[in-house]
Amino acid sequence: MGLLKHTPGKTRIKFCGFTRSIDVDAAVRLGVDALGFVFYEPSPRYVSPEVAATLVGRMPGGMDAVALVVNPTDEQVLRIKDRMPVSLWQFHGDESPERCTEIADGSPWIKAARMQPGFRLEDFSLQYSQAAGFLLDAFVEGYGGGGHVFDWSLIPELWAKENAHRVVLSGGLNTHNVGEGISHLQPCAVDISSGIEIAKGQKSPELMQAFIQAVRDADASILPI
Repeated sequence: MGLLKHTPGKTRIKFCGFTRSIDVDAAVRLGVDALGFVFYEPSPRYVSPEVAATLVGRMPGGMDAVALVVNPTDEQVLRIKDRMPVSLWQFHGDESPERCTEIADGSPWIKAARMQPGFRLEDFSLQYSQAAGFLLDAFVEGYGGGGHVFDWSLIPELWAKENAHRVVLSGGLNTHNVGEGISHLQPCAVDISSGIEIAKGQKSPELMQAFIQAVRDADASILPI
């Protein structure tokens, strides 16, 4: 599970929302840690399990294939499992801890926390204590972060320090702000979708490369001298 392999001084990177083989190939060449596939039909980045299986088949061993779901039915879950190997489940809906554990069935999973004023992250993480990680995203109507940045001061400082090894920072990240996010939180990983796109579901190799460089620059800036 490369995405949540915590290595001080090296922020892991997940690119999400892949729909095209050309984009998967570019991300593979760049050597990121995980690729995410959206199985939520209202999303413009939705892919069927059949298409996702083809895309995952282009990924090397050791790169996590992340299944992003929103309140999936048993039928949807079985269809995904029957067609592709899932390294990591990512739950973005209203799934209970029990439902997450049931769906993952022994595989690691992460739960999205939709950050907004009044959201109690400490209580949330206790409720979902079996999660391998927490993806911190912006709250928007519907599901997903919508490419919006949330106020990072909403993350309690002590909580961030204690849980850095399993925090995936998301929500409107791009080449210009990811360094600040890493410096502020030092998360295990960062997650980006719209910030590396030229159109929804269409990735830019140049933006992907620039984002990776911004992450590595941020890592280097916080290493001890």
